Amino acid sequence: MTDPLHIVCPHCHTTNRVRADQLASEPTCGSCKKALFVGHSAALDEAAFDKHLQRNQIPLLVDFWAPWCGPCRQMAPAYEQAAAQLEPQVRLAKVDTEAVPNLGARFNIRSIPTLALFVNGREVARQAGAMGAADIVRWVQSQLR
Repeated sequence: MTDPLHIVCPHCHTTNRVRADQLASEPTCGSCKKALFVGHSAALDEAAFDKHLQRNQIPLLVDFWAPWCGPCRQMAPAYEQAAAQLEPQVRLAKVDTEAVPNLGARFNIRSIPTLALFVNGREVARQAGAMGAADIVRWVQSQLR
């Protein structure tokens, strides 16, 4: 039996305990009863971001973007495709730097789109510029080896 991991719900942001060997078996949130992994990124505000960063025991990949950014909009479908491939091993999130400017400033985001990968609450890698789904998946997997 494996120790449970803390997994933050992408819907209600409640922390759930899920055994590692059950991640792939479509676990649901104990609070809102929705799926913990939906194969899509979660849009986060500052409070939700902090909860996902501090409480998730799986890596967190964040796309810092803005609605006016052409490359950001262009990369959005690829990011969603990557989410479908990387979950449940990685939680994917999006932070709109226009709506949540404090996070962009806090993490010194200088260009968008920027992908930042966090493990155990710490940033371990960063990549600026739009990428395709296969490149996103490959980049994340190479950083987690």
